Amino acid sequence: MATDVIELGDARFHQEVLESKEPVLVDFTATWCPPCRAIAPTVAALATEYRGRLKVAKLDVDANQATAQRYNIRSVPALLLFKDGQVVQQLLGAMPRAKLEQALLPHL
Repeated sequence: MATDVIELGDARFHQEVLESKEPVLVDFTATWCPPCRAIAPTVAALATEYRGRLKVAKLDVDANQATAQRYNIRSVPALLLFKDGQVVQQLLGAMPRAKLEQALLPHL
């Protein structure tokens, strides 16, 4: 996994995501989820490519249930893009990189 992807937990979510000056893509994931593992390399590649323009983080929904519940995460993978502390884009399920980039670029 790329070091550009931040491992988040409930305790650091507010500071790392809601107070961030740059947009933050949060990958809500779970270790038991095959589609989550399938999309992880794409998310890591985006973190590296857009470093400085986009912060990328992942949050294990099983270990961090408070944050998952706050954002009504019912299935994984769920990708939420935060800008100025607000969700501006929500993407569900594994998807091709092109589709993911198409959804993110207008917010960068």
